[in-house]
Amino acid sequence: MNIYDLTVPTVAEGDLSLVNFQGKVMLFVNTATGCGFTPQYKPLESMYEKYHEQGLEIIDIPCNQFAGQTPESDEEIHEFCTLNYHTEFPQMKKSDVNGENELPVYSYLKSQQGFAGFGKGVKALTMSAMLKKVDKDYKNNPDIKWNFTKFVVDRSGKVVARFEPTADMAEVEAYVASLL
Repeated sequence: MNIYDLTVPTVAEGDLSLVNFQGKVMLFVNTATGCGFTPQYKPLESMYEKYHEQGLEIIDIPCNQFAGQTPESDEEIHEFCTLNYHTEFPQMKKSDVNGENELPVYSYLKSQQGFAGFGKGVKALTMSAMLKKVDKDYKNNPDIKWNFTKFVVDRSGKVVARFEPTADMAEVEAYVASLL
């Protein structure tokens, strides 16, 4: 199996085959509208505008699995993002990224790039403290820990990086740009 064997559910058009993005760099991100990391939509949109013509595709998958921070309908989520962050990259159907109903693409992404920590700094410490209360063993499983976890897939279809929501968006952008 490879990334191009998988699909993601769209809001209106059924499933989108990832083979449509073969030869492109893909950035998968599980998003939320009411999260402290929601402002990351702005640098994501900036990256999309800057690099889309060079082959970047952002696959935005809204998710309500983390503290119920995305309770809206798909249409309301889209309206929020376009009004507040002027997003132009495609938004998929709100879906699960962990658990028995997780999208197969997330099972695949997590199998290729497990959790490697939140890094350093206040946000990293805060995330670690919060997750220890929910799952004492969180460091030892590949599950998505929170909204705005990002996976990067290179032009050959290899999952080459995972960035936790605490990662500096400039670092994410520099990594993506290096693949284009």
